Amino acid sequence: MPSKEKAASGEVSIYKFYKIENDKVVRGRRECPRCGKGVFMAEHKNRSTCGKCGFTEFRRADDSKK
Repeated sequence: MPSKEKAASGEVSIYKFYKIENDKVVRGRRECPRCGKGVFMAEHKNRSTCGKCGFTEFRRADDSKK
């Protein structure tokens, strides 16, 4: 029986960050203001963080998710 290979851990599915609406591409997550286009920020409970440069923005309790 052939062995099944697992996807490399830490590999991200980029197609999950974009959506197509009315023949236009819409970004699903916020991009890092320091790194520029193509680098997305991770969404945490109270902050957004860039995994590449470490830039962090904290959200206030009264702000809603963007």
